[in-house]
Amino acid sequence: MNIKTAYEKKGASLEIEKVAEVRHLKKSFGDQIVLRDLNLDLFDRENLVILGRSGTGKSVLIKCMVGLLKPDSGEINILGYDVPRLNSEELDELRQQVGFSFQGSALYDSMTVRENLEFPLKRNRAIYDRHELDTLVMNALQDVGLEKAVNQTPAELSGGMKKRVGIARTLILKPKIMLYDEPTAGLDPVTSGEINDLIMEVRDKYSTASIIITHDISCAQHTSDRIIALFGGYNKFEGTFDELKQREDPELKEFFNY
Repeated sequence: MNIKTAYEKKGASLEIEKVAEVRHLKKSFGDQIVLRDLNLDLFDRENLVILGRSGTGKSVLIKCMVGLLKPDSGEINILGYDVPRLNSEELDELRQQVGFSFQGSALYDSMTVRENLEFPLKRNRAIYDRHELDTLVMNALQDVGLEKAVNQTPAELSGGMKKRVGIARTLILKPKIMLYDEPTAGLDPVTSGEINDLIMEVRDKYSTASIIITHDISCAQHTSDRIIALFGGYNKFEGTFDELKQREDPELKEFFNY
């Protein structure tokens, strides 16, 4: 499927820039082959959903894309960076432009929400001015609807609130690409819907391209411009939500018969 077709249906601009490209990606752990010949493109301001069962390599894919895992073979180009060949300094540069929202939110339990959000500003941008820190932290929390939680600790937050704070901590560096790892995992349907809405709001406000890793068909339906269905370690199916729903393949039917 041509990506421009999906954007035409949504009435968006046809001038689309490619921001990420993966070609023939392979990754194994011992004798277990997780990814085999996986290919994908990600375009500017696109929400690309990677749909698949648990254990099919979805999270391995995005960890390879930011250099947290090294692939066995294949090419990964993100924002012009040849990822497998980057040194540690170049990886730090890339990771400041690619936000990673972890499945478990990855907040520091010993820090307040404020301190969690200040951490990347101090570490990556060397920002220590109190007024500037306060402004950036409160703006990020306001964007996820949690400014009142600024002085709370992660232990005082619900699962959905932790997800929001994790997204806010990622957004505070103004990334060009967002990677969401199972953003609705473990959440009730109402909270999942709120996170889906937030993903769309982030794209619209920050003009990010996003890869959304999920096995939640409702998340895929509400957040995707395009879906890649991952089976057997490679991109077996690709298209819009409606296009994949209409296919008769039994593997896809397991997701869409909900």
